[in-house]
Amino acid sequence: MMRALILGGTADANLLAAAIARAGIDAVYSYGGRTRAPADQPLPVRSGGFGGVSGLADYLQREAITHVVDATHPFAAEMSRNAIAACAQTATPLLTLERAPWDKTSGDRWIEVADVVSAAAALPDSRASVFLAIGRQHVAPFGARPQHAYTLRFVDPPEQALPLPDADVIVSRGPFTLEGELAMMRTRRIEWIVARNSGGTGARAKIDAARVLGLPVIMITRPLLPERPRVESVSEAMQWLGHRTCLGA
Repeated sequence: MMRALILGGTADANLLAAAIARAGIDAVYSYGGRTRAPADQPLPVRSGGFGGVSGLADYLQREAITHVVDATHPFAAEMSRNAIAACAQTATPLLTLERAPWDKTSGDRWIEVADVVSAAAALPDSRASVFLAIGRQHVAPFGARPQHAYTLRFVDPPEQALPLPDADVIVSRGPFTLEGELAMMRTRRIEWIVARNSGGTGARAKIDAARVLGLPVIMITRPLLPERPRVESVSEAMQWLGHRTCLGA
């Protein structure tokens, strides 16, 4: 009997969960536990970490998991590495469902960097209005650049004071529109944007808005992960699970 584990927390993972539920596949949806009000799912849900590679391997065996789909955020590198190792350890088939990264196009002013620390260092020395679109877990390195006025956008309100003397937080959940992002950037007089190359359509509007406004974007490239089977669509993931599905209305 098939029993799948979805490592979720993304829009793609939610679409996969809906397709799996329609197909009647026995599956569990796992949240990392960082979002305080995660979206409801049509599958049984667990939340929180597994306890590293050994904890995940134990879970796979204890719960008789036969297939794992890693549909976490492209920057959830630790979880993805743990999944790769735990699945290898238990001989459990693993598939990564990961959206394609954004490509730089004509008119984009990208400064590509390897990590968040490098992104903070790439900001100008003189004071600027900066939109940090990187999530609340990655703000600390920007404390070393306190001269800037920062706008941040989180799904949940921050639980602790941010390490930034001049910061304004927007609490909102995507997807976002080009018109909305343009309005936000113009109203707040944004001059620089810091973003992770997460890909997909739900968060792309800020990149398109930066192009329209001619703003520089410090783009953090994706972390390097070991080679593993990977697809970019829910339909491909369902085929890997042995089910064809219609994703239309």
